[in-house]
Amino acid sequence: MRTVAERIKSEFEFYQRMGEKWGTDLRVAMPGIVQSFDPVEQTVTVQPSIKERIVDGEGNVSIVNLPLLLDVPISIPRAGGFALTMPVKPGDECLVIFSDMCMDAWWSQGGVQVQAEKRRHDLSDGFAILGTWSQPRRLADYSTTSAQLRSENGSSLIDIKDNEIDIVSNTVKINGVNFSNHVHMAPAGLPAGLTSGPS
Repeated sequence: MRTVAERIKSEFEFYQRMGEKWGTDLRVAMPGIVQSFDPVEQTVTVQPSIKERIVDGEGNVSIVNLPLLLDVPISIPRAGGFALTMPVKPGDECLVIFSDMCMDAWWSQGGVQVQAEKRRHDLSDGFAILGTWSQPRRLADYSTTSAQLRSENGSSLIDIKDNEIDIVSNTVKINGVNFSNHVHMAPAGLPAGLTSGPS
């Protein structure tokens, strides 16, 4: 007959394993790396960038890659009839968050919907928040005094401060017209050949 201590230990191990399994199946958020982008459907295929630690019934541990996440909707700034789009590329990093409930019906139809399947925090119900990055990809020359819309390397940017907007690029176009080398001919009454251009 087992002692009380043995029974307590056995029950503890049972609930510990049950808790570990529950924690393994519950998905909240994780970083990932974009593998491909569909600009029509506006979804990405994502490789989760943290490996999973699996413990089998005998206590053996294995480290595995999680499967590719397919058809993950992207999240970008969008509201009030406007959107800030970006050319998503393979290798871009992101943060994938997982819905509390199955989102399939809402995703395909919008509005308020009934769950197509009863599942919670599942790998199938992720959203990719673009713009999260690891330290090797941190931005150089991050501005602490202004808001910037910029290329990663800083070669092109729009810098906004109070009462000041600065546009920096080798080529600046407005309605397709290159203003980088744009000049104006002298108005009537001024000396012929007089022009004005970028200062």
